[in-house]
Amino acid sequence: MRAAVLRMPGLKRPYADSRPLQIEELALDGPADGEILVEIAAAGLCHSDLSTIEGIRPRPLPAVLGHEAAGVVREVGPGVADLAVDDHVVMVFVMSCGGCADCLGGRPNLCGESSAAKAKGEMVAGGRRLHLNGETINHAAGISCFAEYAVVDRRSVVKLPADVPLDDAALFGCAVVTGVGAVLNTAAVPEGASAAVVGLGGVGLNAVMGAAIAGAEPLIAVDVHEDKLALAVSLGATHGIDAGAPTALEEIRDLTGGGVQHAFDMAGTVAAFETAYAMLRPGGVLTSAGLAPAAAEFAFKPYEMVSQEKRIQGSYMGSCTPSRDIPRFIEYYREGRLPVNRLHSGELGLDAINGGFDRLSDGAVVRQILRPRLS
Repeated sequence: MRAAVLRMPGLKRPYADSRPLQIEELALDGPADGEILVEIAAAGLCHSDLSTIEGIRPRPLPAVLGHEAAGVVREVGPGVADLAVDDHVVMVFVMSCGGCADCLGGRPNLCGESSAAKAKGEMVAGGRRLHLNGETINHAAGISCFAEYAVVDRRSVVKLPADVPLDDAALFGCAVVTGVGAVLNTAAVPEGASAAVVGLGGVGLNAVMGAAIAGAEPLIAVDVHEDKLALAVSLGATHGIDAGAPTALEEIRDLTGGGVQHAFDMAGTVAAFETAYAMLRPGGVLTSAGLAPAAAEFAFKPYEMVSQEKRIQGSYMGSCTPSRDIPRFIEYYREGRLPVNRLHSGELGLDAINGGFDRLSDGAVVRQILRPRLS
């Protein structure tokens, strides 16, 4: 099969010229016990993949990247009884082992067994399934969907209704669970609470839609791109604020009578984190799902946090239990309350993937959809 392999991160832009992702012909082992073979129909280009290409999120290399995808089951391995060939599935980047302390404690998104395997570039069952002329290639998040096919753990997928378009379904594996989940699960925003979302990429715009579903009022979208602000307003935000404007914080405080009750950092930068924290009112909560560089630091005044009862919390994979939450989010989509199709920024094939990450780095797109067999 053809796949996009990252060997050397940190190459200079434009990526269309430096080509950090090389399109290789790889051998793919069949599924082991508890695994399935999926033909990738659609995969989203995400900032987490871009961070690995940039070298700010180190991963075992060489690796086939990609963690947000949907596809069709083509082979079922031993021990898998609840899926069949031709079933449609969406992939999730954390599988739940069901037996570790986090899974048993109701936090499968923090599964330790899954995290350990990801850190080694392996499958949860052990080892790797990707090879090139005798060289073993690492997996990304147990998914590696920038390819024509992927072998994944059964616990890394959720079965989809056959009528859900696979290019829309792909976004539910990362952008939707992370953005909508941060609002509805991690923060549990109540109806009528004021909220602001900083950073309007695929995850941020899903957070806007999630906050609209929750009934947040006012719901403020914050970004430096006018087109994304306009899109956010059309998706349910009551106001769009230019993050680069010197009066941005003052505008937000005026709109909310002193600050928001819930602020969401979805940009993954210290500047966005600082902006989100600064807009909190007393008793406010900052929820961050943006993955900043591993060495980045944020400073705050503990006295202010205590005296004003402000809270800071992280949200990983939207605090989701995929088997429970993805079907729920799919219903919002079917009802027209979660129109993820409006986040599409075009399609591309494997040969154009490096240029796609140039556009993502420029902030010019929301979610580009990779179709591995597209010429």
